[in-house]
Amino acid sequence: MVAPQEQEDVRKIQFSGKSSYMLALPKKWVEEMKLGPSDQVTVTRMANASLVITPRSAATAFAGKGEATVGLSREEDAASVERKLVALYLVGYSLIHVKAKGGTLTSVQRNTVKEAARKHLIGTEVVSDSAEGTTIQILLSYPELSVENALRRMFLIAASMHRDAMSSLKKLDHDSAKAVIRSDDEVDRFSLYVVRQLKMAVQSDRILKEVGLSATTECLGYRLVVKSIERVADHASRIAEGVLMAKRRLTESDLNKLEDLSNSAVKVFEESGLALFKRSYDSADRVIEKAKRVTDSGKSYLSELDRRKPAESSQIIRLILEDISRTAEYSSDIAEIVLNLTAGQIIVTVTPVN
Repeated sequence: MVAPQEQEDVRKIQFSGKSSYMLALPKKWVEEMKLGPSDQVTVTRMANASLVITPRSAATAFAGKGEATVGLSREEDAASVERKLVALYLVGYSLIHVKAKGGTLTSVQRNTVKEAARKHLIGTEVVSDSAEGTTIQILLSYPELSVENALRRMFLIAASMHRDAMSSLKKLDHDSAKAVIRSDDEVDRFSLYVVRQLKMAVQSDRILKEVGLSATTECLGYRLVVKSIERVADHASRIAEGVLMAKRRLTESDLNKLEDLSNSAVKVFEESGLALFKRSYDSADRVIEKAKRVTDSGKSYLSELDRRKPAESSQIIRLILEDISRTAEYSSDIAEIVLNLTAGQIIVTVTPVN
C-alpha cells in the first residue's frame, strides 16, 4: 500500500504591528483538530529550523495519563499476561487495569501482574488488587530518569555482570554465577523503560525534550543502542551459565588469557558508552579499531585451541571466547551508531542542493 503523501500548503507571512508576524492556519486542519477561536496551540522550534504547531489538547495526549483496561480469560497463562502488560507499558499508558473476562482472575494471573510490576516494569506500583481485577500505575515521570541516565545504568550493570562472570569463572563460584544471571533482569527492566520513553518521545516533542533528546531522528539510534547493551548483558549471563556447567577449574594459563581478553572487551564496551554520552565522533572511531583488535585476539586464541589435543574444557573455553568476542562486536555496533549521530562533526562545508 502506498503511504499517503504529506500535504503541503504554502502561505504568506503577514506583518502585524511593530514586532509581530501572523500566519493563517488552514481551515481544514483547524476543523480536523476541532479547534476554534481562543483555543490554544503550542509552537515548537525544531533543531532543523522548522516549526511544529500542536493543539494543546494533543500536546497533553501523550503525557502518560491515559488508562487502559485489558481483559483476561481464565485460560491465559502467565507468559501471555506478562506480554500484554509489557505491550501496554511500552505504548505509554500510565494506568493499566487487568480485569477478568467474566468470573475472577486466577491466582497465577494476579501474581504475574504483581511480579511483572515489581521485577520488569520500572516506576510501576500495584494500586489495587482483588480477585476481580488488579491495577498498576506508572508513577515515574519523564524528567526523573532521562534516557541517558537509564542508559548509563544499563552500561554499568552490563559491564559489572561481565566482570563478575569472569571472577566466578576463576573461582568456580556457582553462587556468584547465579547472581550474574539474576542481574540480567535489571538490564531488561531499564531496557523496557528506555523503549517506553523513546516511543513516547517520537509522538510528542515536549516529551522528547523531557527525556533529554534533541530530535526524533535520535530515537532509532538509541533504540539500537539499547538492544546492543541487552546483548552484552546476555553474553555475560552465558559466561555465568558456562561456569555452572564447568566440572573443574580451567588451567591458570587459560584463565589468564580469557581474563585479559574479557578486560579488553569490557573496556571497549565502556568506552563506547562514553563516546555516546560525550557525543564524540573521534572517540567512537577509536572504539571500532579497539574492538577489532579484541576480536582478532580472540581468533588467534581460538586457532591455538584448534592446535591442542581435544580436552573436556575446550568447549567451555570456546563458548566463553564467543561471548567475549560478541561483547566487543556489540561495542563496535554502538560506536557505529555514535558515528551516525555525530557525523556533523566531520563536515567542513555543506553545499546546498539547488
